[in-house]
Amino acid sequence: MQADNLLATASGRSFWLRQFRLWHWVSAAISLAGMFLFAVTGFTLNNAGLFATRPETVEQHSSLPPDLLAAMSTMPEEGETPVPASVAAWAAGEFRVTLDHRPTETNADEVYIALPRPGGDAWLAIDRASGDVTYRLTDGGWLAWLNDLHKGRNAGPVWSWFIDLLALACVIFTLTGFALMWMHAKSRPATWPLGWASFALPLIIALLFIH
Repeated sequence: MQADNLLATASGRSFWLRQFRLWHWVSAAISLAGMFLFAVTGFTLNNAGLFATRPETVEQHSSLPPDLLAAMSTMPEEGETPVPASVAAWAAGEFRVTLDHRPTETNADEVYIALPRPGGDAWLAIDRASGDVTYRLTDGGWLAWLNDLHKGRNAGPVWSWFIDLLALACVIFTLTGFALMWMHAKSRPATWPLGWASFALPLIIALLFIH
Protein backbone atom coordinates (compact mmCIF):
# COMPACT_ATOMS: atom_id res chain seq x y z
CA MET A 1 0.00 0.00 0.00
CA GLN A 2 2.78 2.41 0.98
CA ALA A 3 4.69 1.47 -2.19
CA ASP A 4 1.59 2.32 -4.27
CA ASN A 5 1.35 5.74 -2.60
CA LEU A 6 5.01 6.43 -3.26
CA LEU A 7 4.55 5.41 -6.90
CA ALA A 8 1.54 7.69 -7.23
CA THR A 9 3.50 10.56 -5.70
CA ALA A 10 6.45 9.98 -8.01
CA SER A 11 4.11 9.71 -10.99
CA GLY A 12 2.40 12.98 -10.06
CA ARG A 13 5.72 14.75 -9.60
CA SER A 14 6.90 13.51 -12.98
CA PHE A 15 3.69 14.79 -14.62
CA TRP A 16 4.02 18.28 -13.15
CA LEU A 17 7.72 18.44 -13.97
CA ARG A 18 6.90 17.70 -17.62
CA GLN A 19 4.13 20.31 -17.65
CA PHE A 20 6.20 23.03 -16.03
CA ARG A 21 9.17 22.36 -18.33
CA LEU A 22 6.90 22.40 -21.37
CA TRP A 23 5.24 25.71 -20.48
CA HIS A 24 8.55 27.18 -19.35
CA TRP A 25 10.38 26.60 -22.61
CA VAL A 26 7.36 27.45 -24.78
CA SER A 27 6.82 30.79 -23.00
CA ALA A 28 10.58 31.44 -23.18
CA ALA A 29 10.63 30.79 -26.92
CA ILE A 30 7.60 33.04 -27.50
CA SER A 31 8.94 35.93 -25.42
CA LEU A 32 12.66 35.58 -26.26
CA ALA A 33 13.00 38.41 -28.78
CA GLY A 34 10.51 40.63 -26.96
CA MET A 35 12.24 40.25 -23.59
CA PHE A 36 15.59 41.05 -25.20
CA LEU A 37 14.13 44.18 -26.85
CA PHE A 38 12.50 45.39 -23.65
CA ALA A 39 15.60 44.69 -21.56
CA VAL A 40 17.84 46.66 -23.93
CA THR A 41 15.42 49.56 -24.33
CA GLY A 42 14.81 49.58 -20.57
CA PHE A 43 18.54 50.26 -20.17
CA THR A 44 18.60 52.94 -22.88
CA LEU A 45 15.54 54.68 -21.40
CA ASN A 46 17.00 54.59 -17.90
CA ASN A 47 20.28 56.04 -19.19
CA ALA A 48 18.94 58.46 -21.76
CA GLY A 49 21.87 60.84 -21.26
CA LEU A 50 24.28 58.24 -22.61
CA PHE A 51 22.27 57.74 -25.79
CA ALA A 52 21.18 61.28 -26.64
CA THR A 53 20.32 61.83 -30.29
CA ARG A 54 19.53 64.94 -32.29
CA PRO A 55 16.17 64.70 -34.04
CA GLU A 56 16.07 65.64 -37.70
CA THR A 57 13.19 67.74 -39.02
CA VAL A 58 12.14 67.91 -42.66
CA GLU A 59 9.49 70.31 -43.91
CA GLN A 60 7.79 70.01 -47.30
CA HIS A 61 5.40 72.37 -49.06
CA SER A 62 2.90 71.91 -51.85
CA SER A 63 -0.46 73.21 -53.04
CA LEU A 64 -3.77 71.46 -53.52
CA PRO A 65 -5.02 71.31 -57.12
CA PRO A 66 -8.11 73.53 -57.68
CA ASP A 67 -10.56 70.61 -57.75
CA LEU A 68 -9.28 69.30 -54.41
CA LEU A 69 -9.38 72.77 -52.89
CA ALA A 70 -13.02 72.89 -53.93
CA ALA A 71 -13.57 69.52 -52.26
CA MET A 72 -12.16 70.98 -49.01
CA SER A 73 -14.99 73.52 -49.00
CA THR A 74 -17.42 70.71 -48.17
CA MET A 75 -15.78 70.28 -44.76
CA PRO A 76 -17.42 72.02 -41.79
CA GLU A 77 -15.75 75.12 -40.39
CA GLU A 78 -15.11 73.45 -37.04
CA GLY A 79 -14.69 69.93 -35.75
CA GLU A 80 -12.68 66.79 -36.34
CA THR A 81 -14.10 65.63 -39.67
CA PRO A 82 -11.49 63.72 -41.75
CA VAL A 83 -10.40 65.24 -45.06
CA PRO A 84 -12.22 64.03 -48.20
CA ALA A 85 -10.99 60.76 -49.67
CA SER A 86 -9.67 62.52 -52.79
CA VAL A 87 -7.51 64.82 -50.65
CA ALA A 88 -6.25 61.86 -48.62
CA ALA A 89 -5.29 60.05 -51.85
CA TRP A 90 -3.44 63.15 -53.10
CA ALA A 91 -1.52 63.49 -49.80
CA ALA A 92 -0.55 59.82 -49.93
CA GLY A 93 1.08 60.34 -53.30
CA GLU A 94 2.59 63.75 -52.50
CA PHE A 95 3.93 63.13 -48.99
CA ARG A 96 3.53 59.38 -48.44
CA VAL A 97 1.20 59.86 -45.47
CA THR A 98 -2.08 58.19 -44.57
CA LEU A 99 -4.90 60.62 -43.83
CA ASP A 100 -7.85 58.28 -44.34
CA HIS A 101 -10.26 58.44 -41.40
CA ARG A 102 -7.79 60.48 -39.31
CA PRO A 103 -9.47 63.13 -37.15
CA THR A 104 -8.57 66.75 -37.91
CA GLU A 105 -8.42 69.99 -36.00
CA THR A 106 -10.51 72.10 -38.33
CA ASN A 107 -11.37 75.78 -38.17
CA ALA A 108 -12.44 78.35 -40.73
CA ASP A 109 -8.84 79.04 -41.81
CA GLU A 110 -6.98 75.75 -41.58
CA VAL A 111 -7.24 71.98 -41.42
CA TYR A 112 -4.56 70.46 -39.20
CA ILE A 113 -3.87 66.71 -39.00
CA ALA A 114 -1.60 65.34 -36.28
CA LEU A 115 0.43 62.34 -37.44
CA PRO A 116 2.18 61.00 -34.32
CA ARG A 117 4.59 58.10 -34.82
CA PRO A 118 7.10 56.07 -32.81
CA GLY A 119 10.50 57.75 -32.68
CA GLY A 120 9.30 61.12 -33.85
CA ASP A 121 6.35 63.23 -34.82
CA ALA A 122 4.65 64.65 -37.89
CA TRP A 123 1.78 66.91 -38.88
CA LEU A 124 0.13 68.25 -42.00
CA ALA A 125 -1.70 71.56 -42.33
CA ILE A 126 -3.88 72.82 -45.19
CA ASP A 127 -4.71 76.48 -45.67
CA ARG A 128 -8.39 76.50 -46.62
CA ALA A 129 -8.19 79.77 -48.56
CA SER A 130 -5.03 79.30 -50.63
CA GLY A 131 -4.71 75.50 -50.66
CA ASP A 132 -1.11 75.73 -49.43
CA VAL A 133 -0.07 72.51 -47.70
CA THR A 134 2.74 72.13 -45.17
CA TYR A 135 4.02 68.75 -44.03
CA ARG A 136 6.58 68.52 -41.23
CA LEU A 137 8.29 65.30 -40.16
CA THR A 138 10.57 64.96 -37.12
CA ASP A 139 12.64 61.77 -36.93
CA GLY A 140 14.49 60.90 -33.72
CA GLY A 141 16.34 57.92 -35.20
CA TRP A 142 16.17 54.19 -34.71
CA LEU A 143 16.94 54.31 -30.97
CA ALA A 144 14.08 56.73 -30.32
CA TRP A 145 11.89 54.43 -32.41
CA LEU A 146 12.83 51.39 -30.28
CA ASN A 147 12.35 53.36 -27.05
CA ASP A 148 8.87 54.39 -28.14
CA LEU A 149 8.03 50.78 -28.97
CA HIS A 150 9.05 49.93 -25.39
CA LYS A 151 6.52 52.50 -24.13
CA GLY A 152 3.89 51.65 -26.74
CA ARG A 153 3.89 55.32 -27.77
CA ASN A 154 1.92 55.99 -30.96
CA ALA A 155 2.51 52.40 -32.11
CA GLY A 156 -1.10 51.47 -32.79
CA PRO A 157 -3.48 48.86 -31.38
CA VAL A 158 -1.78 45.79 -32.89
CA TRP A 159 1.50 46.60 -31.14
CA SER A 160 -0.44 47.21 -27.93
CA TRP A 161 -1.98 43.74 -28.20
CA PHE A 162 1.48 42.28 -28.83
CA ILE A 163 2.82 43.93 -25.67
CA ASP A 164 -0.06 42.46 -23.65
CA LEU A 165 0.57 38.97 -25.02
CA LEU A 166 4.29 39.33 -24.35
CA ALA A 167 3.56 40.33 -20.76
CA LEU A 168 1.36 37.24 -20.36
CA ALA A 169 4.12 35.01 -21.78
CA CYS A 170 6.63 36.57 -19.35
CA VAL A 171 4.28 35.90 -16.41
CA ILE A 172 3.95 32.24 -17.47
CA PHE A 173 7.73 32.01 -17.91
CA THR A 174 8.30 33.43 -14.42
CA LEU A 175 5.69 31.31 -12.64
CA THR A 176 6.78 28.06 -14.27
CA GLY A 177 10.39 28.95 -13.46
CA PHE A 178 9.38 29.42 -9.82
CA ALA A 179 7.54 26.07 -9.87
CA LEU A 180 10.64 24.32 -11.25
CA MET A 181 12.78 25.98 -8.57
CA TRP A 182 10.40 24.75 -5.90
CA MET A 183 10.40 21.18 -7.23
CA HIS A 184 14.22 21.05 -7.39
CA ALA A 185 14.88 23.02 -4.19
CA LYS A 186 15.80 19.99 -2.06
CA SER A 187 18.71 19.07 -4.31
CA ARG A 188 19.82 22.67 -4.85
CA PRO A 189 20.50 24.40 -1.49
CA ALA A 190 21.05 27.85 -3.02
CA THR A 191 17.55 27.93 -4.51
CA TRP A 192 15.67 29.70 -1.73
CA PRO A 193 18.40 32.15 -0.65
CA LEU A 194 18.69 33.35 -4.23
CA GLY A 195 14.94 33.28 -4.75
CA TRP A 196 14.20 35.35 -1.67
CA ALA A 197 17.03 37.72 -2.58
CA SER A 198 15.24 38.49 -5.85
CA PHE A 199 12.31 39.78 -3.78
CA ALA A 200 14.31 41.40 -1.00
CA LEU A 201 16.81 43.37 -3.11
CA PRO A 202 14.33 45.63 -4.98
CA LEU A 203 12.29 46.06 -1.79
CA ILE A 204 15.33 47.16 0.20
CA ILE A 205 16.45 49.56 -2.53
CA ALA A 206 12.94 51.04 -2.76
CA LEU A 207 12.67 51.53 1.00
CA LEU A 208 16.15 52.97 1.50
CA PHE A 209 16.87 54.96 -1.64
CA ILE A 210 13.53 56.10 -3.10
CA HIS A 211 12.15 59.16 -1.36
